[in-house]
Amino acid sequence: MHVLIIGASRGIGLEFARQYRDAGDRVIATARSTDALAQLEELGAEPLHVDVTDPASISTLGWQLDGEKIDLAIYVAGVMSRGGATQSPALDEFDSVMRTNVWGAMQSIVQVAPLVEAAKGRFVFISSEMGYIAGVGSSYSWVYRASKAALNMTVAAAQPDYPKAVMVAISPGWVKTDMGGASAPLTVERSVTAMRKTIEGLTKKHQGAFLNYDGRRFDGF
Repeated sequence: MHVLIIGASRGIGLEFARQYRDAGDRVIATARSTDALAQLEELGAEPLHVDVTDPASISTLGWQLDGEKIDLAIYVAGVMSRGGATQSPALDEFDSVMRTNVWGAMQSIVQVAPLVEAAKGRFVFISSEMGYIAGVGSSYSWVYRASKAALNMTVAAAQPDYPKAVMVAISPGWVKTDMGGASAPLTVERSVTAMRKTIEGLTKKHQGAFLNYDGRRFDGF
């Protein structure tokens, strides 16, 4: 299987690269830093230098993948924000979160989804339960929440344009990463293992869906 991981420098993205390489799959993985690219190469992945927030960089993704058929693409790139609705977010914080979590995903869809569709493959976007509108309990990280809700809409809206592909948003759960913190109940390994099982079971009935890492569907987004 040919796997593309967009945003594989650390945490969930790096673990996806590790697990799919261990399974014998061909892995193409993107990162921004030289150290991260070297780490991916050590895993046996094919590293690509891509910054999803940089228009000049993300625009190269398509030609770097020219001629490829991608069985599975995973958009992992994302940044977190703090703070709630009692204080206005700083403009630079808002722009950074939305550019990475939403705009970068939109740019990736235009360039990568045709390659996924050519393989009748799957395009997965790492979202968050914090973007589940029907489950909101607080305004904590409200910019991040808004970005992930927007990502879910992005995936659902794009799906009809690529009918031969299966496009889904998946929440990885609350994971022990730099973003999730040390008190999170899920290890990166457990989360990625569970998501791989969910991804393996994707069919056309899941097109445009928002799923939990264990395959449970979030209704109402």
